[in-house]
Amino acid sequence: MIAFDINQKLDQHIHLIGIGGISMSAIAEVLLNQGYRVSGSDMNDSKILTKLRKHGAQIFIGHNKDNIQNPDLIVYTAAVKEDNPERIKAKELDIPQIDRAEMLGHIMKNYNKAIAVAGSHGKTTTTSLISLIMEYSNLDPTILVGGELDEIGGNIKIGESQHFITEACEYVESFLKFFPSIGIILNIDEDHLDYFKDIDHIKEAFRKFTNLIPKEGFLVANEDDENVKEILPHVECNVITYGINNNSNFVAKDILFTKEGYPIFRVEFDGKNIGTFELNIPGKHNVYNALASIATAYILGVEPSNIETHIKKFKGIHRRFDILGEVKGCKIVDDYAHHPAEIRATLEAAQNYPHRNIWCVFQPHTFSRTKALLNDFASSFKDADHVIITDIYAAREIDNGEISSEVLVNMIKEFNPSGDIRYMKNFEEISKYIYENIESDDLVLTMGAGDVYRIGEFIINFENH
Repeated sequence: MIAFDINQKLDQHIHLIGIGGISMSAIAEVLLNQGYRVSGSDMNDSKILTKLRKHGAQIFIGHNKDNIQNPDLIVYTAAVKEDNPERIKAKELDIPQIDRAEMLGHIMKNYNKAIAVAGSHGKTTTTSLISLIMEYSNLDPTILVGGELDEIGGNIKIGESQHFITEACEYVESFLKFFPSIGIILNIDEDHLDYFKDIDHIKEAFRKFTNLIPKEGFLVANEDDENVKEILPHVECNVITYGINNNSNFVAKDILFTKEGYPIFRVEFDGKNIGTFELNIPGKHNVYNALASIATAYILGVEPSNIETHIKKFKGIHRRFDILGEVKGCKIVDDYAHHPAEIRATLEAAQNYPHRNIWCVFQPHTFSRTKALLNDFASSFKDADHVIITDIYAAREIDNGEISSEVLVNMIKEFNPSGDIRYMKNFEEISKYIYENIESDDLVLTMGAGDVYRIGEFIINFENH
């Protein structure tokens, strides 16, 4: 790590390559607020970049060596490799370069109460829940969240207190560059196997993450998750556990679901009832996310009665069981689920939501993930009545021909021979097919971390035209 002090501005100029990304744009806003001169480049213009321009950032569209105008520091995303023309130019000029995670770590060091939310699934929802509880409790946190949160008007909110909260992604072990005083581990699952060797490698990364928390700090951990439970004996800081099926510190009891699929449950802390909590987001998986949030808020000194009040205000985040609209009496819902565990959790949540038949359109995300978890993906769609698989979203990868959506469809059919499972390539054709075949009270779910949400928009446009 380079020597860098975020408080030592001295009119420093920082250039961010890939500034339009959800995390990089948030970092840019923090730096602008700190008084830095900020420039950055991205391949495409966006609303995020328009917002940054208004806040004083100089934005370049496209990556070009001429965009490097003698900044004091370069920050780049994991997707920006050493052959990027701007990174090449910066190296020629001997300008220091750090990646996004290291920059975020430098920012975190300046907050006494820095919260890092880690886990294979649920980071964005849990970060949002904790953020809003803190915000409504007048703790005035600085918030960096990996999605669009309406209550803060986007993906970032600059606070004036010593409270800071961000997601902590395990990909390429980037979260090991953070400085949390409170760490949260929601779950540990097989993912990002283009980097990690196996589940043991992943567990080791999370164990190292716990070592970043000072001894007087706290780890909030899901004790129902066997992989999380396995690393707890190695943790040296204070540990607060939560769960449903055990004797954790925080336990959800008497879980019920409303007709909309929203959970209501009691919470006991060390055997003592502290309140009944109602969520406005569906699914049992969100009970776990809520428990992590309740435990964290409790550590921060928020009264349980206030947590009860504030947690109910959370209406969800964009692309997390996000209701886009209604067509022909059918709800159109979009979700970011792109891992087998997330697909199963979302479809299970949908079972508690009013519906006749469930239509699931899934866009696999990256060839490496699809190949590595093929069997798990194939067995994940049992709660859907109609399944449409579209082409794999390549993201940072190149298609080497080893895996395809057609292979996945055939595998799904093996698990469900009588099911309506098909491969369709064109988004507009998928939209037209669904629009023509749905019946009143059906539920349509688009899933994936790519641009599959466009299908829901197309279906709604059919209705409007």
